[in-house]
Amino acid sequence: MRIADPFILELDVEAPITRRVLERVPADRLGWKPHPRSSSVGQLALHAARLPQAFTTFVARPSLDILAANRTQAPPDSHEAILAAFDESVAAARGYLAGLDDASAQEPWRLVAGEKEIYAMPRAFALRRLLFNHWYHHRGQLTVYLRLLDVSVPVVYGQTADETPLGPRA
Repeated sequence: MRIADPFILELDVEAPITRRVLERVPADRLGWKPHPRSSSVGQLALHAARLPQAFTTFVARPSLDILAANRTQAPPDSHEAILAAFDESVAAARGYLAGLDDASAQEPWRLVAGEKEIYAMPRAFALRRLLFNHWYHHRGQLTVYLRLLDVSVPVVYGQTADETPLGPRA
């Protein structure tokens, strides 16, 4: 088994869960924010949608200079644009992972701020930390936004107050 194979399996399992959450984002509330310093629900949804492709693009390089990276979160044009970005992002990430050989997965990857190294780690660990853990963090934030908007929260891992793995609650 290749180092990347469990990542592909995880992507295949987690992507439909994330899509369910993104599908619940209300199209008429994309600009809503829970706090003035927070991202809007549309910005957060688009960020979560784009993360798989963004982070596989980042880790395909030897390093990422965080000072040079574009960290702005643009608002989405529409709910459909969020879902289209997600589908494209997952397909691109899956393609990258399918082509990731073990030697490349074990190579060092660095996060830097200009000339200062923030950390270095094997590329496979960077994928775990930056792609998957970061993705789940924002998906969790998005479920809180849904709750605050009084939108039914879908099953992520087990039941929610609104649904069981078998469907909506009575």
